[in-house]
Amino acid sequence: MPKLSVDDLKRIKEQYESTFNLRQGGYRAKVTVHMGTCGIAAGARAVMNSLVEELAKTTARDVIVTAAGCGGICSKEPMATVEILGAAPVKYVHLDAEKIKRIFREHIEQGNIVEEYALVVGKETSY
Repeated sequence: MPKLSVDDLKRIKEQYESTFNLRQGGYRAKVTVHMGTCGIAAGARAVMNSLVEELAKTTARDVIVTAAGCGGICSKEPMATVEILGAAPVKYVHLDAEKIKRIFREHIEQGNIVEEYALVVGKETSY
């Protein structure tokens, strides 16, 4: 293995620091990709990867990306829930890599809900 230079170490530090910063402290936006068995089978991994890649292209440090189990509506997978501080959560359905990029740009960065992909705005209840 070749020796690492100081520049190599700085690059590695910056790469991991950006990932770490997303996991600590407060955040303005949270995106949960539903990755139960049904979601993964429907393509949730590609959605998650695309979202993380899109986030890495920005300087945003106030957005957190998480994974959760089944969103409860298997026929609508892949799904993601976007929560912006002070706004009602939005559940997006039938996602793919390109749709989540658009959601990131329009909803998370600009605050505009992408209505054609949204199933519901607000919290669903069973009562």
